[in-house]
Amino acid sequence: MLDAMTADLTSVIADQPDPLLFATVSGAHLYGFPSRDSDIDLRGVHVLPAAALLGLGEPEETRTRMWDRDGVEMDLVTHDLRKFVRLMLGRNGYVLEQLLSPLVVHTTPAHAELVALAPGVLTAHHAHHYRGFANTQWRLFGKTGELKPLLYAFRALLTGIHLMRSGEVRADLPTLLGEVTGAPPYLAELIEAKAAAEHGPAAGADEARIGRDFQALHAVLDAAQAGSALPDGATAHAALDDFVVRHRPPHR
Repeated sequence: MLDAMTADLTSVIADQPDPLLFATVSGAHLYGFPSRDSDIDLRGVHVLPAAALLGLGEPEETRTRMWDRDGVEMDLVTHDLRKFVRLMLGRNGYVLEQLLSPLVVHTTPAHAELVALAPGVLTAHHAHHYRGFANTQWRLFGKTGELKPLLYAFRALLTGIHLMRSGEVRADLPTLLGEVTGAPPYLAELIEAKAAAEHGPAAGADEARIGRDFQALHAVLDAAQAGSALPDGATAHAALDDFVVRHRPPHR
């Protein structure tokens, strides 16, 4: 499906009013538990000309395009380069996952340069992002009883733990299960169940056990943050500022 999608995206990229620095796949495909009917979430960066930022009009810093391919919803959401880099510096793990996604459908030399700068924005405080995202998805699971938010919640905690311990952003849940000690083994079975239906229920799940394990991983994340070798603040601010200026096209 993703290979066929690349042909679709080629024409979408060609239709963009401004150049794309990169586009990657995020969401369930990146997290390692897509269903047959999962939406395909494409994320990336567009680069506005300098005039768009200097004039009186409001710059189009975020753009969204949605379309359907053989019954599967696809969406492309891009931020202007300056906004994206500001989000990176704002301890936003979500945009870092987009930037570092191995599921690349459009790239440029500037994309590779930005990837190389990404370690300079990682901090111990990124644990807050993953803790908050996990709690949001946990509350959604409590309301819907669906597998998707449950897996999203555990994935966020495990990504946060791995990041605090290794300094590496890893979003693929099946891989994390083999790398994070204490990851609940039943998550592998839930991933298989999720593959059957995007909005399927967590049927047969032991909610009491799941709740205990979720809270236990919160404690593990707290400890990993406390012992992390990651710095308190970003070290790449100056380099990223230079990057944004260099890659801003002139007036058109």
